[in-house]
Amino acid sequence: MTRLLEVRDLVVGYGRVEALHGVSLDVDAGSIVTVIGPNGAGKTTLLAALMGLLPSRGTVRYAGGDVAAMPVEARVAAGLSLVPERRELFGELCVEDNLRLGAFHRVRRGERGADMDLAPIYARFPRLQERRRQLAATLSGGERQMLAIGRALMAKPRLLMLDEPSLGLAPRIVRDILHIVGELRETGVAILLVEQNARAALQIADRGYVLETGEVALVGNSAELVGNPRVVESYLGFGGTA
Repeated sequence: MTRLLEVRDLVVGYGRVEALHGVSLDVDAGSIVTVIGPNGAGKTTLLAALMGLLPSRGTVRYAGGDVAAMPVEARVAAGLSLVPERRELFGELCVEDNLRLGAFHRVRRGERGADMDLAPIYARFPRLQERRRQLAATLSGGERQMLAIGRALMAKPRLLMLDEPSLGLAPRIVRDILHIVGELRETGVAILLVEQNARAALQIADRGYVLETGEVALVGNSAELVGNPRVVESYLGFGGTA
């Protein structure tokens, strides 16, 4: 596979407090890579730094080029999209307007056909089409997550980063959301998935990293991690539930 994202020795801090200590990871084109770990391990910080929302030190190469000095807008234009943990929707706007805003940078640079991309989003998320005139603030948690992912896809990303997409959702909705995430691999979009539900994440991912106290503690393909006693004890549980 072609290497899409290469991160080496990434260091991120909040003032004098260092949150990530030399993190390295790779994401291949068309693959799903998950980062699991306990609360406070630095998972959200990692995604924020990769998106350019936090200053960092180290090497971040995307599609063969160094993006460390790129502002957020340039990273979005280059094909990186982030769905944050809180989804960050425009609650006073309807579903369709939120989706259109996902393609804003494409429209601004004169690209045509962004409106046509609504159809595949609605095909993937039929519930959004049913509620396309409904205000985003009135949606359920699962619908808001669908809208956040759909909006990110309107940017035509090559790498989609998802921060805790299952957070606060009922188990059945979690299955639906992660199933959709797994299906996105077939479209050629690479996914970097930060997820507390380690079992569900490893079921759809090709490769995984375990992040603990700001450092990569374990790395391997999903089958290796699922069978690792340390992962089983700390993150999967002996009873077979996440």
